[in-house]
Amino acid sequence: MRKYELMTIYPLEDEKYKAGLDTLRADLAKFGVEIEKEEPFGDRDLTYEVKKQKRGRFLLLTIKSNPAKIADLDAQFKFNENLLKYLFVLVEEKKA
Repeated sequence: MRKYELMTIYPLEDEKYKAGLDTLRADLAKFGVEIEKEEPFGDRDLTYEVKKQKRGRFLLLTIKSNPAKIADLDAQFKFNENLLKYLFVLVEEKKA
C-alpha cells in the first residue's frame, strides 16, 4: 500500500457537496482504500469554469491504496456527477 494525497473539488451547494463526498467515500471503500485524513480547504475561486461552476469547495484526503487500484478509481470517479475535479499525488516516503 502506498500513500497518496487526493485533492477533490465539489460544487458549493451543500446537498451536492454531501452527495459527492458520500459517493467518493463509498467508491474508496469499494476499492479497499484507507482514508487516513480529511482536510477541508474551504470554498475558493476556480482558475477556469468547470461544469459551469466558477467556485468550488476543496477537500484534501490522505489515503493509502494499492497502486493498481488508482487507475480503477480514476475511471470510477468520472461517474460522480458532484465531483468537479480530482487529482491523485503520490506521497514519497522520507528515508531516515
